[in-house]
Amino acid sequence: MSSIYGWFSTTEKVFDGSCIDQQHTASQALHSVYSCVAKHQNVAEMAGYGLKKAPSVYQSSRFMVIIEGDPYWSDEQLKKIAISSDSAEALAIGFLQYGRLVLDKIHGPFSFCILEPGRHYALLANDRLGIRPLAYYYQQGLLVFGSKLDHIIAHPGVKAVIDPQGIFNYLYAHNIPSPGSIYKDISKLQPGEFIEIDNEQQLNDFYWQPDYTESTFKKQALMEQLHRQLDRSIAACLPDKQTGVFLSGGLDSSTVTGFYQQFAAHKVDAFTMGFDAEGYDEMAYARLVAAHFKVNLHEYYVSPADVLNSIPLIAQTYDEPFGNASAVPSYYCAKFARERGMTRLLAGDGGDEIFAGNSRYAKQKLFDYYRYLPNCAKAVIAPMANNLAFLGKLQSYIEQATINMPDRLETYNFLHRSPLKEFFTEDFLKQIDSELPIANSRSTYNRANTNDLVKRMLHLDGKFTLADNDLRKVNRMCELAGIDVHYPMLQEDFVKFSAGIPSKWLMRGFELRSFYKESMKNYLPKQTLSKSKQGFGLPFGVWMAQDKELKQFSLDNLYSFSKRGIVNPVYIKNIIHLHEKGHSSYYGVMIWLLIMLEQWLITHEVALI
Repeated sequence: MSSIYGWFSTTEKVFDGSCIDQQHTASQALHSVYSCVAKHQNVAEMAGYGLKKAPSVYQSSRFMVIIEGDPYWSDEQLKKIAISSDSAEALAIGFLQYGRLVLDKIHGPFSFCILEPGRHYALLANDRLGIRPLAYYYQQGLLVFGSKLDHIIAHPGVKAVIDPQGIFNYLYAHNIPSPGSIYKDISKLQPGEFIEIDNEQQLNDFYWQPDYTESTFKKQALMEQLHRQLDRSIAACLPDKQTGVFLSGGLDSSTVTGFYQQFAAHKVDAFTMGFDAEGYDEMAYARLVAAHFKVNLHEYYVSPADVLNSIPLIAQTYDEPFGNASAVPSYYCAKFARERGMTRLLAGDGGDEIFAGNSRYAKQKLFDYYRYLPNCAKAVIAPMANNLAFLGKLQSYIEQATINMPDRLETYNFLHRSPLKEFFTEDFLKQIDSELPIANSRSTYNRANTNDLVKRMLHLDGKFTLADNDLRKVNRMCELAGIDVHYPMLQEDFVKFSAGIPSKWLMRGFELRSFYKESMKNYLPKQTLSKSKQGFGLPFGVWMAQDKELKQFSLDNLYSFSKRGIVNPVYIKNIIHLHEKGHSSYYGVMIWLLIMLEQWLITHEVALI
């Protein structure tokens, strides 16, 4: 994967020189940052990966354009320019013609910057689904931007100060959702967002979001269209003999595997991970799908030793704390594929978030039914729940059902299970806004152009589950392994198509992915269609309880983290105790989060202030 980074000043007089000087200064800006990030790039190369291709750059006497990714164009003239020259020139010409509205003409995975020093202007944007990341710092006329936070903090004008809010957000969401970051004054663009700076005036806005207007086509026609859309999505990824596929055995990886094999003139190579832990291993499903579509299946079993060896490397690779434990098997799967000659992998990420496959959709739909009961019915049910002990579950149901969405989704969050003052130290709590994560969730949820519960949850997941979590996980782990990754289920036309499917068909009653499963009933194995969602989940909590070295490493990190003044040492001792008493899987999640935060702080040598 490629990256972009650079800086721009809206105040320095040097930008007020001649056109030649402006061009020279823009070049100098980029050269300066390239030098600043050299040490970070060397670290990346030592880890076994690097930037596989340079971004596309266009430079004139007026402005500089830098773009990375795999964009395509809906404007015929710009499409021709991109083919005959490159994407940067197409973007430059498009900007001259359309201004900021050029964003309506560019599609696919990308991030870009347009710098026009003569009028102190800058435009930054990333793609509609947030596949390609872009972050920025803008203070006192200095704009520093980059695909990675490490690039931004390398600039001498940027002081790398850890933001306590970022740490709180990480422990709340298991990652740091955009627009926040681990550093003060550094923000990440959200999917489909841009920042425009014009003479020190800053504008942040969204140029795109999914349109959930329901299609008027009949159901059968839409099911047939689904298959055609999948064909086109696979073809758009331009797979070749060195392109493999992630295969967990779930709906989406199985679908991508099948359609890829149908498209390919060669026998496809599929790569899967297994775990020697009860309830975690899905190898049997991967083998079933591989046999069904007659692909070459390559199997690797992740071990506790693999986990132990990869933790420091993974912590160092991410530019901010990241707590999704399935990053470990994702890395080993990508590494496994690279060692067997693959240069690219197709991943199935996105299907659950566009076709309603996450279990919370059914749960929240059930809760929502209570909200629409007549008040007279509620008046009868509530006293029953309060007075009859055996109806305790009903009381819990009523309590959750009365919470507004999307707040209701967070009732099982670790940080809602006990008072925050028991979890965090008093000094730390004084530095954060505990309501900020849910406020960001509400903002995204309410921005959807629909009142339909399921569609609004899809919109929420597109940002928080995909862009902030799954895509960040897979992108960075594939980069670490030295392999490219494409997402057929997240091709723009496919996402647009799925957004128009009526909610009543996406989920029939409480059945997840009803429309999708019905469409695939004669294509995927029956066992695949009926299996529950799992993916490459890591049995960390189980292995920590069983493996002495992994346990000692974990305890050492928890002990050192307990001295940082963030989480109460008593709380850490308590979760260690509960983990040892048999709740290994559940409390293993929080232990993993704390270990990865400690490892990130150690490997990045960043001091807490």
